[in-house]
Amino acid sequence: MSEMDRNSALVGSAAFLVLAPGTVAGLIPWLITHWRFGDDASAGVSIAGGILMALSLALLLECFLRFAVHGSGTPAPIAPTGKLVVSGAYARVRNPMYVAVSGLIFGQALFFASAALIAYGIVIWLMFLIFVLNYEEPRLRRDFPDDYPEYIANVPRWRPRLSPWRPGAPERD
Repeated sequence: MSEMDRNSALVGSAAFLVLAPGTVAGLIPWLITHWRFGDDASAGVSIAGGILMALSLALLLECFLRFAVHGSGTPAPIAPTGKLVVSGAYARVRNPMYVAVSGLIFGQALFFASAALIAYGIVIWLMFLIFVLNYEEPRLRRDFPDDYPEYIANVPRWRPRLSPWRPGAPERD
């Protein structure tokens, strides 16, 4: 597996960010809600949704940047990283990008009081789960046979660890 130069990885990651999460967590929620508040919208729930969206967007951007800078690749399956990324959010949870995209969708569901977005978010999360189990994890096992088994033994798929995992360090979590 070859590594990309940093600029190519950054450009590729930015393009994939707009294409994939931009569509799944931006365009489609807009098509569902037109970003209008539902009749049951309340200030408190909308504020909670806004906070969830802000945290999820920050997480998503950190993950995309980490793939480019530390992984020398992109999140796109056609231009993957040259090394297993296990730092940053990846030291706490194996799938932080999917957690972030789901958080963006569910945050918008709260923000706009949209039951349709809740249903959409559930469908998207199930699609992420199927993709992770049937494509991503088998590919990572194959591509990183020395590192991935230890990683999956120490970092949960969806529920973040309290303390970050460090390869080779004694367990604390």
